[in-house]
Amino acid sequence: MEHIFRHYTYPQTSPQSPQQGDSAQPIDPVALVTELVDQIRPANSTQVADAVYAIQALCYLLDHHPDYAAMLRDSLLRLLGEHKPVSLYVDAGIQPSSGFFTEMRRRVGHKFLPDAVDATYLKDIFAQIFCKASDEDWVLAVPDSVWIELIQAIRFRQADPQLNQQCVLCLIDAVQVLSYRLAASGLEPELIRNHQELEEYTSPFMMQNVEMHAFLKEPASFQVTNSPQIFVMLDQCRSIIAKVRRNSAQVGTSISLTFLLQGMTQQIERLETLLRLLMCFRSNNQMGLVAEQHVVTLLKTLVSAECHKNDVAQHWRQNMEILALRVTENASRTGEHYITETRGEYFALMKSAMGAGLVVGLMAMIKILIAKMYFPPLTEAILFSLNYGLGFVFIHMLHFTVATKQPAMTAAAIAASIDASDGKTKNMDKLVTIIAQTMRSQTIAIIGNVLIAVPMAMLIAWLVYLVMGEHFVSPYKAEHLLADINPVHSGALFYAAIAGLCLFLSGLIAGYHDNMAVYNKIPQRIKALKWLQKLLGIPRLHRMANYIENNLGALAGNFYFGCLLGGMAALGVLLGLPIDIRHITFSSAFVGFSLVGLDFQFTPEMAVMAVLGVLLIGTVNLLVSFTLALYVAMKSRQLSFAQWRALFKAVFSKLRHEPRVFFLPPKDTPSQSALEHD
Repeated sequence: MEHIFRHYTYPQTSPQSPQQGDSAQPIDPVALVTELVDQIRPANSTQVADAVYAIQALCYLLDHHPDYAAMLRDSLLRLLGEHKPVSLYVDAGIQPSSGFFTEMRRRVGHKFLPDAVDATYLKDIFAQIFCKASDEDWVLAVPDSVWIELIQAIRFRQADPQLNQQCVLCLIDAVQVLSYRLAASGLEPELIRNHQELEEYTSPFMMQNVEMHAFLKEPASFQVTNSPQIFVMLDQCRSIIAKVRRNSAQVGTSISLTFLLQGMTQQIERLETLLRLLMCFRSNNQMGLVAEQHVVTLLKTLVSAECHKNDVAQHWRQNMEILALRVTENASRTGEHYITETRGEYFALMKSAMGAGLVVGLMAMIKILIAKMYFPPLTEAILFSLNYGLGFVFIHMLHFTVATKQPAMTAAAIAASIDASDGKTKNMDKLVTIIAQTMRSQTIAIIGNVLIAVPMAMLIAWLVYLVMGEHFVSPYKAEHLLADINPVHSGALFYAAIAGLCLFLSGLIAGYHDNMAVYNKIPQRIKALKWLQKLLGIPRLHRMANYIENNLGALAGNFYFGCLLGGMAALGVLLGLPIDIRHITFSSAFVGFSLVGLDFQFTPEMAVMAVLGVLLIGTVNLLVSFTLALYVAMKSRQLSFAQWRALFKAVFSKLRHEPRVFFLPPKDTPSQSALEHD
């Protein structure tokens, strides 16, 4: 690294100064720092030891050559004081006020066409210095003690007071800008709407700005040992943000509110870091160990922000977290109704599933009728979607149950129980019990659906033959229907996975609409419609609004699920891709139609393939939707459930020793029977 310093001249020489060659040039702070970082940067970001060795070598060089230390110190201070550093302090790593989708578009656009570089701004110079996406890995991995060793070797205590004062003034400007922005964010109508105490009492978001001015005017407040009132106000701001997030479980949330809270949290954290650094600069011990630690913290934060400034995935992940949690929270409440604990609930679920089998038989008949009319693909897709969507809505309104609708809901309920258990082994038995309850509930729901869907389809086909004198499904069509669910010679299992994806998406849609109904106060707004009050009358309107409040998510999820199922085949035709769906209940109904269409002339191989196809299609439906829903539910809670292996072991142990509980609930106790009767 010595050759980098030898390349530049330094105005102040000493007996220890290096011999300058004819090629020596005046100091270019940007070039000097950039070249040093290039020397420190390891060839592979995982080779942290190489970076540590390079930093320690630089420290050794600076310790033995005070002129090198002075050269690097003055270069850094000139960068921090003369190149407009405020935008770096207040913007890097902090979400802008432009909004979620605007920022998303900006990041996507800058992936392909980055911003023009303006060397007058430190933010752009910083991007040139840490120009690789992997810089975050090694900068964060290098221990703080090594970075502090480098800061001490630079000897900031010996800095030119004028350069030091310029840095302090820039820090003051930065904290003032952040304080004003935080105060403005605290006046956002959406935040006040979700925390009405901000209107009734003095807002800490406003008071922190007042305290900020007092802090900057009072010299005594710059002592590191003090705890200025500004930090108390920032803690109160953080408490309000946490309270709004907690309240979103009851009142829902939105993308804009989530984006706002995320940005305010980042502003508070950055403001505290800069304030503590400013206190260290203005105190007598201007660059003690405390200040050095704050500098390292700020450096790592800024490098991480620079590496992720156009990261679309991180932007989505940060802001979707709370919204996904609210969606899965609503889904988990619905999922609790699909998990049976007693035999009374178990057989009630079976009856509900049998009722759905009746409706599915009719829906399958309508689908075949639509297919016989040979409509254009788009028209056919719309009719299929309406058939499925309205049919599933009708099933829900009759309080029936489609088995495959369960996993997206029950997975969220299981994730909620994992969250409550905090992943502790002592609660493992509770989790295993919930999983056993879920498995037997889904099993009996499938049995109920198939047990009625097949004979219902056979009855419809027989009645048509009795009345019309010809089969509802021709032998050729019957063979085609059976071929479609053949798990060996068709893409039935792949199409079943697509249906599982549709099931998963419908669960998210249901949770989203439940969240929207609560957050946007849909029922209250419906009740306030004058023309509906006149049309329906106030009592009837209130009943309708209450029904929407409790069922909007389920109605939307069922309808959109039908639209997804109905539109997949048309999407495949449009894209020229093998896209279609296979659903266990409809597949079993098509088997019933095929039985009558072939006059029950089933070979043993056809019978085995039909039964195996229906079972495997149902398994894939459930497995895909359940896995995706459980993954999203756990990610939304930021769970790192370390006992996965222990959980699987406990489930298999329970299955080996008590297999009955996975298929049949225990007998009702007298207290349970009395409770259900009440």
